[in-house]
Amino acid sequence: MMPHRRTLCWRPSMNLSLEFASSSLDEIKAALAGGTLTFYSVARPLTADHKVDRSAVLATLSFASPAFGTPTDAGETPQFAANPVQGATTGTFGFARATTADGTVVADFSAGPGDREIKLAEVSTSHGAPVRVVSFKFNPEGGWPERPDYYDTHPRAGYPLHKAL
Repeated sequence: MMPHRRTLCWRPSMNLSLEFASSSLDEIKAALAGGTLTFYSVARPLTADHKVDRSAVLATLSFASPAFGTPTDAGETPQFAANPVQGATTGTFGFARATTADGTVVADFSAGPGDREIKLAEVSTSHGAPVRVVSFKFNPEGGWPERPDYYDTHPRAGYPLHKAL
């Protein structure tokens, strides 16, 4: 958890914005009604309060109202206006940013085809290709699959990439 966050009983690994840091899981789900889930290819910013740079939007899904149905053993049941949607540009999924209907940032989630909070059917997308969410879960504390030194990083020409331990 980030030092500026208050301890929550459900301890999310998602990156909450300061405005929602003390919200319950049910309050966060309610805030997403009519909001958006936007996918990017870069590493997630250090906090959800930082802007996303160096990445175009890969795809955007709109949450229905309510944004979530009754959870199952497999995880949450997000309700989208359309799923799949068409990819906006070419890239590999890195994370997703969820916002309210008025555009206020709620949280950043891990996203991709593997063990992520938002599991996608595809590894990457291109313009017009289908992007489909197949599962959604709120990981427990420490559940973010990337190492902390990857946060807010950007590949740069002439610099080595991080090495796996």
